[in-house]
Amino acid sequence: MNSPSETVQIFVPLKLRKKNGRPKIMPPADYLPSEDQTQAPHVLRAIGRAWSWRRRMEAGEFGTVQDLASAVGVTDRFIGRHIRLAYLAPEILKRLVYKREIPAITLVELGECIELPWAEQADVVFSKA
Repeated sequence: MNSPSETVQIFVPLKLRKKNGRPKIMPPADYLPSEDQTQAPHVLRAIGRAWSWRRRMEAGEFGTVQDLASAVGVTDRFIGRHIRLAYLAPEILKRLVYKREIPAITLVELGECIELPWAEQADVVFSKA
C-alpha cells in the first residue's frame, strides 16, 4: 500500500443534481470549456434527425413532408431545411459524426452546401477562410 506521503488527492468541485429523475453531474459555475471543444451537440442532433426523417420517408411511413412535419410537431419548412443534412458527402458526415470535427460554417450554411459536388463540400465545411 502507498504511504500517506505518496498519496495524491484531487478535489473536483462538482454538483450532483437530478434531471428527469436521473442524477446529472454539473460543472462548477466558473467553469469555462477549453477552446479545443469537440463537436457542438446541436449539429449532431440535426444530422441524427435528418437521417431519421429520411429513413421514415423512404420507408413509406409518410407520403409527404407535411405529413412528417405534423407527426413530429415541426413545420414542413423546418423539415425541408434540415433533411438536406442527410445528403451530405460521406466524408463530411464521417468527419462531423465520428471524428467530431467542428464545422467552420453555420447549420443553415451546412444544409446549403448540399448543392456543391461532394468533392468540394469538405473545403467549404471545414475551411476557416
